[in-house]
Amino acid sequence: MKIARSRSASNGMDTLVFDIETQNFFTSPGVGWDNYGALKISVVGVYSYLEDKYYCYEETEMDKLAELFKRSSRTVGFSSNRYDTPVLNLYFQKLNQEGLDLWQKERVDLLHEIEMATGERISLSRLAEANLGVGKTGHGSEAIGLYEEGKIDELKKYCLKDVELTKQLYDIYLKEKELLVPSKKTGELNKIRFAPKAATAPLF
Repeated sequence: MKIARSRSASNGMDTLVFDIETQNFFTSPGVGWDNYGALKISVVGVYSYLEDKYYCYEETEMDKLAELFKRSSRTVGFSSNRYDTPVLNLYFQKLNQEGLDLWQKERVDLLHEIEMATGERISLSRLAEANLGVGKTGHGSEAIGLYEEGKIDELKKYCLKDVELTKQLYDIYLKEKELLVPSKKTGELNKIRFAPKAATAPLF
């Protein structure tokens, strides 16, 4: 499939597809639900449309990551409004990155778009299997274990796979304006039409 160039990439600003992995989760000791400030990033995977390149940054490289996000006008993710964006935005705020507020950028959260259209949530793996013929090779809960075991290269590979799947789904979303979405109840594949657009305000 020919890569769909995003509107922001064509006018000199970048579109970034990203995914974060964390060292802990809301259910970890001392955290608690919706306590985003207690979550610690392990790695962040990113695809840049402007550079046609994948990157993966560790927690100690947030300054470099911030420079990449400063050059973007749109971010793309999967369940990113609920997790990736609030966690990463707090990191950028702690770094005192003036003018860098992820909530003020155009955002496309593919899971949110599907929820709005169908009223149901779906996993990235099932969505990828339906549209790309390939799913994830692991589960998100395994990412914390990889970090704890010091398997950073494996963790980066896992994270970048999520980014790759999200990017490929976003290309279809932009070009075809539709995705095949399995019904949660029956498993039947339904072709869901979209009017590609980006949210601009926090959704949590």
